[in-house]
Formats: sequence, structure tokens, C-alpha cells
Amino acid sequence: MSSRLKLALAALAAGTLLASLTAVAMPAAAPTSAVAAASNSTADHSKFKALQQPFKTGPEVTKACLGCHTEAAKQVQHTKHWTWEFTDPKTGKKLGKRNIINNFCTSPISNEKDCMACHAGYGWKDSSFDFSVEANVDCMVCHDTTGTYRKLPGDAGHPVYQRREFPPGSGKFVEAVDLRKVAQSIGKTSRSTCGSCHFFGAGANGTKHGDLDAALQNPDKYLDVHMDRKGLNFTCATCHQTSGHQVAGSRYEMAAAVTGPAHMRGKADAEPASCQSCHGDRPHPAQLAKLNDHARKVACQTCHIPEYARDAIGTELSWDWSQATKMGADGKPVAAKDSAGRRAFDSKKGAWVWDSYVVPEYRWFNGEFAYKTLGDKIDPSATVEINHPGGSPAAADSRIWPLKIHRGKQAYDTENNILIVAHTAGEDDTALWHNYDWQKAIGTGMKAAGLPYSGKYGFVSTEMSWPITHMVAPKGDALACHQCHSENGRLQGVAGVYLPGRDRPRMLDMIGWTIVALSLGGSMMHGILCVLFRRCKRSKQA
Repeated sequence: MSSRLKLALAALAAGTLLASLTAVAMPAAAPTSAVAAASNSTADHSKFKALQQPFKTGPEVTKACLGCHTEAAKQVQHTKHWTWEFTDPKTGKKLGKRNIINNFCTSPISNEKDCMACHAGYGWKDSSFDFSVEANVDCMVCHDTTGTYRKLPGDAGHPVYQRREFPPGSGKFVEAVDLRKVAQSIGKTSRSTCGSCHFFGAGANGTKHGDLDAALQNPDKYLDVHMDRKGLNFTCATCHQTSGHQVAGSRYEMAAAVTGPAHMRGKADAEPASCQSCHGDRPHPAQLAKLNDHARKVACQTCHIPEYARDAIGTELSWDWSQATKMGADGKPVAAKDSAGRRAFDSKKGAWVWDSYVVPEYRWFNGEFAYKTLGDKIDPSATVEINHPGGSPAAADSRIWPLKIHRGKQAYDTENNILIVAHTAGEDDTALWHNYDWQKAIGTGMKAAGLPYSGKYGFVSTEMSWPITHMVAPKGDALACHQCHSENGRLQGVAGVYLPGRDRPRMLDMIGWTIVALSLGGSMMHGILCVLFRRCKRSKQA
């Protein structure tokens, strides 16, 4: 297989740093290959008069950019990276970060000042944000090549304009961004610019996706055969091709079962962010034809991504919000890390479990999820599936896919039976992280979300599924047959498919063992008769 399954990062997403609700400043993204980019470019932006002026704010830079790139902001404003919203064409249901309560940071609603460190815009601090203002579009966050462009939580998506201590009281300082230098050095998107948000989603490196973390800025072949820095050296945009700032490949509209041969790049009806776009749906040579048959029911990623989070960074497997607000023995907030130095507990946020080299879980998947959105009723007596993967064994558009399933324990309204939006981030009087008061935080969050709140809350177990499609291993590390075709193999929980080595029809077993028994009995009888007849023959001769 081997596929151009590349970074579902997104060529228009990021902020050369921090992700949603981060409380610790992350290291700056590594500079991209500015030399190579400059040699292939037809323009030297440092020579543009409009970019030689001093800039005080990000929007001032955007206005200068739009002097030449007249349609760029309009294009961006029609993307999910800008709206953080997506309307399912089949159901009409609104999805996206603004409409789904996840089981990581739960929701950006009422937490915009912090969350928008990962928005491709400036100034989104609350529901009054004007999405139509073109100067609010952040060009530099995706096109910086210096590795110095930084956006921190609390600034509503603006970069660092003045040197300051961050986090407060840490003794660490973040330098002001040289806006003119960045504007004069812009170039193509890179793994670093995409990853500055997608690697750090939910507040820490590797937290959310499982197959995306900062190790992919400069990976070797073992971690990702396509992005290998000494090999194919794919960037995110190699697979996530972009037209008019619309980035191909999205978990809201995935193509889980692309059929047909490999296609020419740029074909209008093609799906560039899929394995089959380069390898076709029969990717193996003729002598491995049986593997091509597997491709009719098994996703390429199932065999070729044997484990995800294949590095020391790891990924978060669970987040227990019910532990938040618990203090240490002295009554003061505490924080702790696990043996690998990853977050394990914080009085602000609860408890986490992390791991590396994680074996995926497997489900039938057709590329569509049924999401719980704001105000949807839940059954608190059972684990709540925030997004249920669609698909079935009989459906032609379904394949057995590898998933990261993130487990959570999060707040819900015990009277209305809906998941809760809480105002967690910030330093105001109702922010959970500041005052450790769930009631105040929930009241503020639910009001901002326009949801009813009974005043009573509890905690419910939740699951959220994330398709695994990055960190493709070299073909020599693909799954071996016995890893699935065995009684306790990887696919033991996947129903609706007959799997030799795992499944044995009882009637067929009975027939088989009967034949074995009869054959054995016949052989024994034959042996006995031979012995008897031999003796009889000898006695007659005597």
C-alpha cells in the first residue's frame, strides 16, 4: 500500500505555536527551508514596498498582503479553518468546534481568548467577532518561514506584540514578533506551520489525534515513510492539496473507501488526501493478489499503521474532568507528571493517561460520524459516544479502519441530560482554572452557548473516535497475517466478516473432526486387520 495519506494537518490552520487552552508556552516551530522556497519563487517579498514599512499589528500586515493577493481573505473566510464550522450536506446538521462538545478541552465557547491561539485570524474573543472583516484573516500563521511567529493563549489570536513573561511567574519570556521580518519572509505552508496547531491541539504536544505530533516536523522513515526528511520529504500540502484555500481532507467529510486506479493530481473529482489517489485500490503486485482482495474490506491504514504515537511524545488516551478542582494536602492547587514527563494531573484540569506505541482499535467506517452537538440529549447510564463511526460490513463504502478512541469523564446537566459547556480558561472571576468553582464556570459557559442549565451537574463517561491516517510505517513493518488471523488477533472485536484463523463454523468443524475420526478409525481398523490376516496366513503355512 504506502499512500499519500499525509498530514491531515491543513494548509490553513495554525499559529506558530500553542494550541487550544494551553497553559504552557510551547517551543517555536522550526524554520522551514527558506532557501529552497526562495530559489523556487518568482517573487522576493522583502523587495515589496508595501512590506518594508513597520507594522504594529497583525491586521496591518494582512491589509498590506491584500494589496496584491486581493481575493485571499475572501477565500479563507469560506473555509473551516476560518469559521470553525461545517454543515453536514446529508443531514444539514452544523458540526465543527463551535457546535460539538469534545472530551478534551470540551469547547471553545466562552474560552475564545485562549482557544484562538489556533485560529487563522485576529480578535475572536467572544461571540461578537466579525467574520466578514478581511483584515482579521491571519496570513502569517500559515505562511511564516522564520519559525518566530508566535500566538499565545489569552490574546484572542493575535501574535506576541511585546516581550512578556509566559507563563506568568515562570521566569520564561516570549519575545515580540518582528512582523516586518515575517511578512517579508513568507512562503509556502510547511509541516511546522500546519503542525503549530494540529500537533498541539487540546493543549499539549500529541494530545488529540495520536498520529500527529511535533516529531513529524523532522521525521525519519520509521515514523512516517512519506514525510521522511531524507526520503520523500512530503509536506502536509503534498496530500492535502489546496485550491482557493480549501484544503483537501477533513475528518468531517472523509473518503473512507476510494476505489479505482491512481489518478492524475489535480483531477477535479479526485480525493487527493487518500492512499488510493497515488496507489490505486489494488496497490500490491500480482504475486500478492490476495492482499489486493483485502483492500475491498480493509483500509490501507489498518495494515500499514501498526501502531500510532510511535515516539516518546506519545498521545493522551483519557481525560478525567471529574478530578479537576481537587487540591493538594495543603489545600493548594497541585500538578504532576507521569514517568515520561507528560501531564498526569492538574487541579485546573483533572487527570490524564498517556501512552506511546499504541495499538489502534478497529471499527467499520464509511467516512461519516454521527456527532453529539450542543444541546443533544444523552443517556448518562451508558458511555456517551460523542461521534459514532458510520459504516457496516455489507456497505460497499465501508472499510475496517484503525481508530484512536479517547475516553473522557466530563460534566453534564443531570436534570436536562445534556453535555455541559464550561468557562474553563482565563483569569476572570468565573473561570474554572482561576477560581476552581464548577458552578460559576458552568453558569458562564452555558449562558455563552445559549443552553439551559438546571444548576445541577455530574460527570459522565464519554468516547470520541479519531481515524488514524498518519505515521505510515515502512512496508516491512506492516502487519503480518497472524496479527489479525488468530483467535485473539487485532480484529477479534470486529463483527460481520469471516476471518480464517479467528472464526470457525461449528458445523464445518464437526464435519472436519468427524472425517478425521473416521480416517483415524479406518486406519486403525486396517492395521488391526492386517495384523490378524498376517497371523492367520502364518498359521496355515505352519
